[in-house]
Amino acid sequence: MNQPTAQSRRSFESALAELCAPTLARVKPASLFRYQPAPGVTLAHRVAHWNRELSGQGVTVRLLKSCPRTGAGLVYVYRPDWLGRILADPWVGRFLWQEGYRPGDPEALLAQLSHRLCCDGDFPHEIGVFLGYPLTDVQSFIRHRGRNYTYCGYWKAYGDPARARQCFARYKKCEEVYKRLFARGTPLQRLTVAA
Repeated sequence: MNQPTAQSRRSFESALAELCAPTLARVKPASLFRYQPAPGVTLAHRVAHWNRELSGQGVTVRLLKSCPRTGAGLVYVYRPDWLGRILADPWVGRFLWQEGYRPGDPEALLAQLSHRLCCDGDFPHEIGVFLGYPLTDVQSFIRHRGRNYTYCGYWKAYGDPARARQCFARYKKCEEVYKRLFARGTPLQRLTVAA
């Protein structure tokens, strides 16, 4: 088994702390980031380690897509309970069905999303619902092909720009606080708000 170096472990932990702060703080249901491990380090091992570490606090860390050539991957960090509520919404279910998803539980839907990320030619923009974006914003992004939005931040919003700006400011503040706390030595386990 490849053992991560202190530097690569730190880098992965830093990515979790900074890029997934709103999810760790329980203010956003899910986060996604691309990670390129150091040579000789297997990303799947880092993901499995942090999934074990954070699962007791209601957070799942999952590899949605990996590149066999480079070893890079898309790491999905989410709150299964919260994601389950989102995916159980009849409007979300209807939207995903229209996008070609077969009905199923969150695990089955995530498996379908992972397959689309790995195998489909087009990027699956419906990923927004899996990240907690408002359904209307995801649908509008697809319909308008990313144009005609009212505000752009963590995603392109199509509704009230003041409301989007307030939401994005909250996420940004959370990232800043978590980055500072992590830099001061607060471990990820303590930064993760329990479910």
